[in-house]
Amino acid sequence: MGLRSFFGRRPAVAGETAVSTVVIDPAVPEPLTPEQFAELQDAWAELAEAAEGSGVTGMHACSRNGRRWEEDPAAVRGLAAILRNVRAENANS
Repeated sequence: MGLRSFFGRRPAVAGETAVSTVVIDPAVPEPLTPEQFAELQDAWAELAEAAEGSGVTGMHACSRNGRRWEEDPAAVRGLAAILRNVRAENANS
């Protein structure tokens, strides 16, 4: 089975209709509390420290929970951890 047959359309069956439903939830995020904002600032400070000297000139990422990664302290800290690991691996090489 080739890719063409895998992704190809199957022949229409009499009496069958095609229905596509897309649900977009335009949920407006709640504003951050002062504690959440402070945690986010700390996470960004960690990321800035990890990025310093790593040669990173830009980043692009996405969160899976619908929030922007830039507003998610766990995602920001995760990227900081990745940068620290890469820098440590490069230092050991």
